[in-house]
Amino acid sequence: MIEKRKLVIIGTGFVGMSTAYALVCNRSSGVNEIVLIDIQKDKAIGEAMDLSHGLPCSGSHMSIKAGDYHDCRDADLVLITAGINQKPGQTRLDLSVQNAVILKEITENVVKSGFSGIFLVATNPVDIMTKLVKDVSNFPPSKVIGSGTALDTARLRYLLSEYLNVSSNNIHAYIMGEHGDSSFPVWEHAYVGCKRILDIVPNTSALDALYLSVRDAAYEIINKKKATYYGIGLGLAKIVRTIMNDTNEILTVSSYLNNKYGENDIYLGVPTVLNSYGARELLELNLTKQEQLQFSTSANIIRENYNKIEK
Repeated sequence: MIEKRKLVIIGTGFVGMSTAYALVCNRSSGVNEIVLIDIQKDKAIGEAMDLSHGLPCSGSHMSIKAGDYHDCRDADLVLITAGINQKPGQTRLDLSVQNAVILKEITENVVKSGFSGIFLVATNPVDIMTKLVKDVSNFPPSKVIGSGTALDTARLRYLLSEYLNVSSNNIHAYIMGEHGDSSFPVWEHAYVGCKRILDIVPNTSALDALYLSVRDAAYEIINKKKATYYGIGLGLAKIVRTIMNDTNEILTVSSYLNNKYGENDIYLGVPTVLNSYGARELLELNLTKQEQLQFSTSANIIRENYNKIEK
């Protein structure tokens, strides 16, 4: 008998459905049951039907259905993508208050179901919303993870691969901190294969220009097509696969900091080992003074905004 690996996706907007689609298209997703929950029940039913009809073409073997919060009870993973989307001219932090109300209600309903798995949060501002879910659920911090800077890191690796004409599979570079304007690249720990990127591109102004393209990518995409969803959908699908398949991969997700990087009781994007138990281990890199200052700036921004929604 095949072990059931159940994913519940709360929110059937562009991000949630891009994630579901990416998982359906991947035979090694580790997921064999997807339940879609949305305040618009008919939307969830229609999305489940549409995805299910494509299963014979995908090669994946899974059950896909619309459901309710009671379906979370025996889920391995609950992915929260519901919330107000970022609009042209807005920052992710502008969404804090409205999305805090939405996620508090969602988290309470999931916990009431008897759920004991792993929360994965994608709703923006993701670092703030992930801490909110942890505080409301009272789950162990390792069981509550945010998408963090996984997408930022993917964007950086893509741009570096284009700049250097090297496969992105051989680019090992990270964006850390807030999933937002105060994020920063960690060039001292960036490698192309086994060679330091600073030895390959000593002109750091070129690297900084690439980072600015990463930082501003969401604004540019939103201005052009009103929303971003394919990139984050694929990024979330990778996080889901890592957890469901217990692969112990290192991803830059939003993890709980407890006496790490000089910070406490806060979530930020840092390299983290993920497996079927959640955040197995947070990796603490040796940051330069400038990078540590940038990390502290991110932490202060997140902490200040979290304090606002608490009030």
